[in-house]
Formats: sequence, C-alpha cells, structure tokens
Amino acid sequence: MTEAPLVDIQGLTKHFPLAAGRVVRAVDNVDLTIARGRIVGLVGESGSGKTTVGRTLLRLTPPTAGRMLFEGTDLFALSERALRPWRRRLQIIFQDPYSSLNPRLTVRAILGEALDTCGYPKGRARAERVADLLQLVGLVPDHANRYAHEFSGGQRQRIGIARALAVEPAFIVADEPVSALDVSVQAQVLNLMEDLRKRLNLTMLFISHDLSVVEYACDEIVVMYLGRVMEKGPSRALARRPLHPYSQALIAAAPVPDPSRPRIHVPLGGDIPSPVAPPSGCVFRTRCPLAVAACAATVPALTDLGGGRSVACHRVGEWAAPAQVPEPQA
Repeated sequence: MTEAPLVDIQGLTKHFPLAAGRVVRAVDNVDLTIARGRIVGLVGESGSGKTTVGRTLLRLTPPTAGRMLFEGTDLFALSERALRPWRRRLQIIFQDPYSSLNPRLTVRAILGEALDTCGYPKGRARAERVADLLQLVGLVPDHANRYAHEFSGGQRQRIGIARALAVEPAFIVADEPVSALDVSVQAQVLNLMEDLRKRLNLTMLFISHDLSVVEYACDEIVVMYLGRVMEKGPSRALARRPLHPYSQALIAAAPVPDPSRPRIHVPLGGDIPSPVAPPSGCVFRTRCPLAVAACAATVPALTDLGGGRSVACHRVGEWAAPAQVPEPQA
C-alpha cells in the first residue's frame, strides 16, 4: 500500500487584488504532492510565483482558493486559532541571512524566540537545546553569545536553519536558501541540508531559480511559469531530458561546467508577461518557439507521461520524442 503524501496541494490559487477590479494572478491552480522525507524543488524565473506558493502553503499569505492537506488535514480550512497547534510542524528558511535575523538579539535569544512558541522550558534545558541546535548545523555552543553581524553569510544561514529546526518541524519551505551565498559556501549549506534531511527525516519544498542547485539538492523538480506548473519529474531525468520548451530554455541558459553534457538550445524572446494580464491559453505561448493556434485557445492540461513525468503542453506528443531529446547519462 502506497503511503499518503505528507503534503498534498490541490488547486492552489493566489490572486492579489488591485484597483478597478483587477488582480495579480500570482499562482493559478497548482497541484503538488510531497512525500514524507523527500525534497521537491520549485524552479522558474523571477515573477513565476515560486515564493508565493511557499508563503501560501505556510499560511503566511492567505490563499484565494485550493486545499493544502497536511497529514490528511486541510490547513487552508482552519481558522487562525485552530491552525496555531500546526504552526510548529511547518517552518521556513528565508532567502537572505542578512535580513532574516534580528541584529539586536544574540543567537541564544534568536533561537529562544522559536523555542518560546512551543513552550520549551527555560533554564538548563533551554541552554542545552540551543547548544544542540548549534552543533547540529555545524556551529559551536559558544556562538550562542554572539550577534548576527559577527557571522559570515554561510554561518548566518546555518543559524536560520537552526531556528527552523528548533521546534522539530515535519515540513520546511526553503526559499532560495543559498542564492545570497558565495558559490563555495553554497555547497557546504546544501550538504548540511541533505545531511539534516537524512538524520531528521525532513520533508522540504526547495525554492530556487538555479537549476544546477535544484538538480543537486532535490529528488523531484517542478517547473513554474507565470503562476502555472509547466513540468514535473524526477530531478535527474528532468534536468538531463527536459520535455517542456520552457524547461529546455531554463536548462540551456544555466552554465554547465561539463562540456560533454548534452545541451538543448531553445531561444526565448521578450520578457515574462504581466501576471495582471496573462496570455490566454498557455501562458508560455507568447515566448514559445513552438506555439500554434491551439496554444492560444485552451490551457494545456498537466499530462502524466509515466515514470513520474508530467508536462503541460499541447504539442508534447510531437516534439518530445526520445530521438530528439537526449536521455540522462549514467
């Protein structure tokens, strides 16, 4: 019997109202499942709705429509009071380690704030818990007496990770957790997160615009464009054999140090359209080199192709032939 996913998102929609009855369609009808102990990467250009998805899942931003089943309970249907006991089960790692930590507090106080939310006892037990958290993320207990400005960017992000772990969550949204770090530090933080995932059986939604990072860190990849899901699949298979033209364009634009790795060139023109007035039909059609009349008429359904692959494209049967797209290399 297949275990139910820890997180099951159905029809997630988030619109921000503007004047004169207009709305920003930040997220439109997104379905997503995350199995327990897995890391799912959410990728796309700036403005694609990635961060809005993450913040809406945690109810930091109220959803417009949809369901978010967490351990079988629809958290979107709960009142703020009823949601409160669930808060400690869902945490976030913010993008910028320089602005997400209070500069007026010591590390002990920063972690202590998180512990206060779940009624963790003070005194010796609190001090031991703080020391354990710091050691868990590769810091030392003496760092508890320092302020955030005394740490490097990588160390600050480790503190942010420790804060998220303080209340023993089951699900974490990591919102571009390494984008503000040097490349040499990114690998250290990514390795730390993978180690923590294995040790604590964490489940994560990993948001990023960097496909090489997502391929390395995640089990599955979900590609978004203008609030909609374009493609889903296992990370290695999607990164090595992208099926949607937008996924191909993203991967072709990413720098790859291995010259022997197959490359697919998909030219894109123009900029991402405004979410206030998205294109009809397929939202990617205005930049897609393969668009036809049907793309403007109807929204393509996310079609299951087997092997964990799903693609939202009217022409997927025409251009996604194995002979035209390189297979993953061993």
